[in-house]
Amino acid sequence: MLPEFKSIFDLLKAFPTEQSCIDHLERLSWNGNPVSPFDAVSKVYKCAGNKYKCKNTGKYFNVRTGTIFDNTKIPLQKWFLALYVFSSHKKGISSHQLAKDISVTQKSAWFLLHRLCYAFDHPNFKNTLGNIDVVEIDETFMGGESKNKHSSKKVKNERGGTMHTQQPVLGMRERNGFVIAQVVPNRNKETLLPIIFDNVEQDSKVCTDEYTAYNDLKHIYTHNKVNHGAKEYVNAMAHTNGIENFWSHLKRGLDGIYHWCSKEHLQSYVDEFTLRFNTRDYNTQGRFDLILSAISNKRLTYQELIK
Repeated sequence: MLPEFKSIFDLLKAFPTEQSCIDHLERLSWNGNPVSPFDAVSKVYKCAGNKYKCKNTGKYFNVRTGTIFDNTKIPLQKWFLALYVFSSHKKGISSHQLAKDISVTQKSAWFLLHRLCYAFDHPNFKNTLGNIDVVEIDETFMGGESKNKHSSKKVKNERGGTMHTQQPVLGMRERNGFVIAQVVPNRNKETLLPIIFDNVEQDSKVCTDEYTAYNDLKHIYTHNKVNHGAKEYVNAMAHTNGIENFWSHLKRGLDGIYHWCSKEHLQSYVDEFTLRFNTRDYNTQGRFDLILSAISNKRLTYQELIK
């Protein structure tokens, strides 16, 4: 058993060598019984150099094969340090800062961080909401407002006016519980309602603001509203303060650490903040091991990331 680590100093003591990182990864991934990524039912032979051979396919593999660590030239010690900082810092870390901290290029650090974000999209981190607690539903906009942009960066419509270019994000938070957040193309009810139906169990209690796209929720759920337009923020048990609390974490993190992100990568950043928020009650090592145990079948190449 590893000693519990609560700091970077403890982490470095727990994983002093590359082999110690490999051993820990094997314990989390296989629990003493190596499984071939090519044929899960195949017998496996242990070979030299931390390699294994799949009997049915004749292929060699190691614990990194088919994961976000596949074919990486960066030592696992640096990956572990990056994961520790990335998962425990409330607002994350920029690729420029990480590049300095672990002595890699900014491009490598950016790719590394996106591989970690990619691993967050795992069934272990997905939950349906509702039935027990009230689910708060709200949407927000990410990105600067057009009125605040330089005239050369404003997007004009066909009439010469300024177009709204912020990206909407839909959020659902079980009161005092998990958050699910998804980037959406628009705020139409045809877009929002199917996502809500997929993630919030029927007959749950839901709270929203007065936005009309939510009116049809009353047919599936017990629907309560607060009228933000009338400066009403709490109506008995109805409020959306919980999901708005998550929006504040997300926006302050993006503004303060990353400063800007493209619409193409926004969902990855949303997933990053969602997982950290959903594991807020975990201790540092528990969150670290949770993420590290869910890296299988998540290989991501650089070309796939930037395409």
